[in-house]
Amino acid sequence: MSSLFYYLRTFMKSFFRTILRFIWKIIKWFLILSIVSTIIFRFAPVPFTPLMLMRCIEQKFDGKEMKMEKDWTSLKNISVSIPLAVIASEDQKFEEHNGFDMEAIEKAEKFNEKHHGKKMRGASTISQQTAKNVFLFPTRSWIRKGFEVYFTFLIEIFWSKQRIMEVYLNVIETGNGIYGVESASQEYFNKPAGRLSNREAALIAAVLPNPRRWSPAKPSAYILQRQRWILRNMQDVEADDFIK
Repeated sequence: MSSLFYYLRTFMKSFFRTILRFIWKIIKWFLILSIVSTIIFRFAPVPFTPLMLMRCIEQKFDGKEMKMEKDWTSLKNISVSIPLAVIASEDQKFEEHNGFDMEAIEKAEKFNEKHHGKKMRGASTISQQTAKNVFLFPTRSWIRKGFEVYFTFLIEIFWSKQRIMEVYLNVIETGNGIYGVESASQEYFNKPAGRLSNREAALIAAVLPNPRRWSPAKPSAYILQRQRWILRNMQDVEADDFIK
């Protein structure tokens, strides 16, 4: 009996050591690959994102033609109106924070507690949205949120604010099968992103919360209201790094 107990105890110790070594290897390789990929994307264009792949799969299952329109464009070739519009709309403290707007997070938590989940307000910064778009699938879970925090820290460490904005503007979903502001500009206004006006940029920014429901080409009364709000905020945006 004692020999059997000794055997089981030895086996369990060996088993758990093997499991721990396996978990450590996974963590180690995840850290290496995530850091290396973040450094690579500091310089290289992002070829596609998990969301783009997911949308293509959805289109295929729905019997639709797969569509992925994207045209990577350098920030210097994008109208300054666009970064100003998305900062005014999405993240007015973009140049000040280190990836997280703690004041906005606190306000969102109080709002969500007050409305008991009936209405939900987010507080994701442009940095968080970029990290999520480039590295993660758009699922809702605490695990995904944890990875989002991790990748947000990485891009804030290895990328400049200009690079975060450049990647954001090139991978953000701007319509059905349309990604990035260059493709959006061509699709909705028949012009390159470098020639967009303030009003056109504000329209694109206005639909970003739900670009498959709303369109800059056919703005609803609500979108036109958001456009006017964004245009007013653009006048107060402090974004020295993006004003040419």
